[in-house]
Amino acid sequence: MTDFVAIDFETANAKRSSICSLGLVIVENNIITDRLYSLIKPEPNFYTSFTTNVHGLTFQDTIQSPLFFDVWAQLLAKTKNLPFVAHNSSFDSSCLKAIYASFDVDYPNFEFYCTLKTARQKLPQLRNHQLGTVAQYFGYDLKNHHHALADAEACAVIATHLL
Repeated sequence: MTDFVAIDFETANAKRSSICSLGLVIVENNIITDRLYSLIKPEPNFYTSFTTNVHGLTFQDTIQSPLFFDVWAQLLAKTKNLPFVAHNSSFDSSCLKAIYASFDVDYPNFEFYCTLKTARQKLPQLRNHQLGTVAQYFGYDLKNHHHALADAEACAVIATHLL
């Protein structure tokens, strides 16, 4: 696969619909052609200390941010109907399904591929298959882990090698 969109979501709380940031990295012919990032006002709009400790975002960071569907249509148009790739795609696809359901919008059944699953299959020698470990194996230094755009870019690099 040479054309895809690496995607990553961060959530504000345990609800998968509580997307508070998203990162998209568009890859065409195995070259990153675009990077898109947005803060999102989560639904429901509250943060847990656990999630804030993971990604550093708080209620104050996103209170003035747009709702998911206020930015999603614009971002989705840039993806050119390419398949999505995520590291642990079950999480990211479940976030998309949950946010569609929370706004009572029909889910279009996006195509997802998983770099975590593929890394486990193709790189069994690694000590673990966390995003940073796999990215480092391919020479990418993930400096800002749990920033949605940084994670999406690491995923894109991994996908160009594994998928």
